[in-house]
Amino acid sequence: MNIKVLKVRIADEFLLQDQKMIDDFLNNHEIIKVETAFVHEENFWSVVLYFNEYKTEINKNTVKDSKAVKYSADDETLNSDEIEILEALKLWRSEKAKEQNLPSYFIATNKELISVAKYKPAKKEELLDIKGFGKHKIENYGEEILEILESV
Repeated sequence: MNIKVLKVRIADEFLLQDQKMIDDFLNNHEIIKVETAFVHEENFWSVVLYFNEYKTEINKNTVKDSKAVKYSADDETLNSDEIEILEALKLWRSEKAKEQNLPSYFIATNKELISVAKYKPAKKEELLDIKGFGKHKIENYGEEILEILESV
């Protein structure tokens, strides 16, 4: 297990830059645990990520364990049902982020929500198959995500 500390500035001028930094990191690592703290003096979030490296594409294809290969929506084209699911997931994410006083991408990135909308997991275990979903995220949000998928 590795540890990475990120500084996420809350000023609008840095939002896209910091979002891209986090997305790039999340797309290349399996997140095990996340800890956050707000640094009031400097007005930013300190994010501690505990993670494992993803295997390279070559190694992923040679591994027989299906859990080693994570589902990720490479094609972001959605049908009408998937768009409806995505909108419901984004609304939930926004409400959850406000409730926890976190940026929305800490809850789940757009790509992760698109992957959920396309993959449509029915059980918590199936969320593990989606890139970006580790034990921590599933424990915190899995039930709610599955409820949204059932209700849409």
